[in-house]
Amino acid sequence: MPVFFVCAGLLGLLAAALTVHVGLMRGRKKIHLGDGGDPEMQAAIRAHGNLLELVPLTLLIIYMASDFHGFRVTAILSVALLVARVLHAGGMLNLIPLGRMLGATATAIVLLAASVLLVVAGLGLKQY
Repeated sequence: MPVFFVCAGLLGLLAAALTVHVGLMRGRKKIHLGDGGDPEMQAAIRAHGNLLELVPLTLLIIYMASDFHGFRVTAILSVALLVARVLHAGGMLNLIPLGRMLGATATAIVLLAASVLLVVAGLGLKQY
């Protein structure tokens, strides 16, 4: 389980870094509300927003599935999610070519895989 917690912490740090990036960009561009129609600002806001939209749910599902599928599966899903979100953010900020597409695809696969594992585990549980 340590890999899960390290990855979750690193994803939190990524969220903090993207928050700071948006704030600094707002100050530099003097855009105090919204995106001001600026494409670079839009990308920074969406990189941050997309992370916050997908990561909490995905981490929760991975954590719940870990009770049934063990350390190795949890570690693989956690590391894959971390790599996916770094790729996505880097792609959105024009730092990693193809990062946005690769990161979005990998995030969807991790969310799908963890969700299926949780459904399978839930179907195997007995009520009493």
